Amino acid sequence: MTRSLLVVGFGAFPGQRVNPAQQAASALARRRAAFALSGIDLRVEILPVEHLELSRRLCKAFAETAPDAVLLLGVAARRTKLSIETRARNRITQLRPDAAKQIPWSRDIVHGAPEFFVTPAPAALLAAKARACGVVAQTSGDAGAYLCNEAYYLALLMDRRAVFVHLPAWRGFTLARAIPALESVAKTLVLA
Repeated sequence: MTRSLLVVGFGAFPGQRVNPAQQAASALARRRAAFALSGIDLRVEILPVEHLELSRRLCKAFAETAPDAVLLLGVAARRTKLSIETRARNRITQLRPDAAKQIPWSRDIVHGAPEFFVTPAPAALLAAKARACGVVAQTSGDAGAYLCNEAYYLALLMDRRAVFVHLPAWRGFTLARAIPALESVAKTLVLA
């Protein structure tokens, strides 16, 4: 039986002209045949880093792909390790403008919804799979305050089999090393 995986990356935003998350998602898309051999139908969506577009575009991607699992990829400037996020909170607290130069008001993402969602995915196992590929990885309980947390919360609200992975933005972390780890994480997310 073929299972479907939606990989979500993000485009450029102020301070990040080239988003490693977009590059990683695109690199995984080029490995579609390897995923197919594992019984996984891989779909990739690159979202703009814009609050006003995020919910609409993410909902559209879910409707078009009906994924069994979702892997969201983002970049975290202050991280030095690949981070498997374990939860998302129902709060927008962004202080920086998005790619459309908008700064949203601090508010709940979904009024009346739970304060937190915790991923049902085996986060510790996913981090171990990344480490087995030679990448320094950890679990984290803080998906951030930028669009990453918002996208993660919405994904968990729509599809409980989702996980967000933050890529570190330091020079010692290369996509060439990260892609095998992300492929292992993605396959484990779908098949575990």
